[in-house]
Amino acid sequence: MVSLTNLRKFLLVVLAGIALSACATQGKKGSNIAGDVYTGNDTVEYLATGVKDRVFFATNKSTLTTASRDTLRKQAAWMRKKSKLKFTIEGHADERGTREYNLALGERRANAVKDYLMTYGISGSRLNVISYGKERPVNSGSNPLAWSQNRRSVTVKAE
Repeated sequence: MVSLTNLRKFLLVVLAGIALSACATQGKKGSNIAGDVYTGNDTVEYLATGVKDRVFFATNKSTLTTASRDTLRKQAAWMRKKSKLKFTIEGHADERGTREYNLALGERRANAVKDYLMTYGISGSRLNVISYGKERPVNSGSNPLAWSQNRRSVTVKAE
């Protein structure tokens, strides 16, 4: 025979499971407006379905990795379909180094992205570059994981 207490516990577990599964299957957020940014299950944001908006760099480097070039080719293909949109490429650095050094490094990273996109047919007049250096971290930690997440370039729709 099932006691009332055990039945309540069972129902509570079932309801919690339903609530958690609803959250897990909600999917990606966004609207139908071209260029909206939404966040999926991971921390990387997107320009459009399946097109990541950011690439990452090695410490003190502004050279594009193989993975970065692959992401940028997808960005360029998407941008060619959205020929009326303009974009800002934000360069970022981790917290280490002086403010001046990181601003210059962020600019080199953003320009590396701009140059690569231009080789795939995106007009330079559609691409603005800005460096935030270490001023806008996505991870405020002070450890190798945080640093790797902050060494990035992010492509956003220009306002």
